[in-house]
Amino acid sequence: MNRETLLVSPPLFAEARGDIAVSFEFFPPKSDAMAETLWRSIETLAPLRPRFVSVTYGAGGSTRERTHATVERLVHETDLTPAAHLTCVGASRGEIDDIARCYWDAGVRHIVALRGDPPEPGQPYAPHPQGYANAAALVAGLKQVAPFEISVAAYPEVHPDADCPDSDLDNLIAKIDAGADRAISQFFFSADNFFRFQDRVAARGVEIEIVPGILPVSNVAQTRKFAGQCGAAIPAWMDNIFEGLDDLPAARQLVAATIAGELCGQLYAGGVRNFHFYTLNRAELAYAICHLLGVRA
Repeated sequence: MNRETLLVSPPLFAEARGDIAVSFEFFPPKSDAMAETLWRSIETLAPLRPRFVSVTYGAGGSTRERTHATVERLVHETDLTPAAHLTCVGASRGEIDDIARCYWDAGVRHIVALRGDPPEPGQPYAPHPQGYANAAALVAGLKQVAPFEISVAAYPEVHPDADCPDSDLDNLIAKIDAGADRAISQFFFSADNFFRFQDRVAARGVEIEIVPGILPVSNVAQTRKFAGQCGAAIPAWMDNIFEGLDDLPAARQLVAATIAGELCGQLYAGGVRNFHFYTLNRAELAYAICHLLGVRA
């Protein structure tokens, strides 16, 4: 890019008009202190009027009660629309259906339906003998329980358990055919990867909303752990950018917001208007990026 091009190119967020919709993911707190952090974050992000806020469900259903309690509090104490995560792991069909009915009775109308991770890290996934075999079966079962709105996961860089990109795409299409209403992508760090994934889905004749999942990175080591679980690639340049910032949290936050903001700006320029933020129960980075995109309280 020459100097003349740089001079006439508008800033990345100059065209952002706030014409986007956002959603946020939280995880259920393990302690009173973590609960305080979570609800402060929810209070900070709520004025941005998200489409929904999702609450995760631990491996093997390990956070089942805490997830349910968090979702119920969202229903009763806020004006937000909660989406409860539900997985296939560690429960029979009857147990999962009962949980879904409890959510419906509590006023929850949106489920994020996932296969789920094994309870023991590193172990292969094995369905419960009387359970749902996979996420597609879970989607179909939930639609029998009640007319839930259902989001499912998509993997722009291929799920680690998939034997090839085509079979991974087949799995997504099976979830859509079972009744999924939208797909939320795992996080990624290249807009091109997301756009190529959109094109591959469209080439299969499938029409569904695919929302990019955005993870603002402030801890590279933690992000690397997450990436290994979901098949995302961390570019080498990211390691270099965060090098030397371990003891400078404020600088680390600024760098993290810059990187995630640029990614969102590229997606916006490519036509994306819906974003899902993995907040890790912290509001600042997601709030800053939404502000850049023109989403204001």
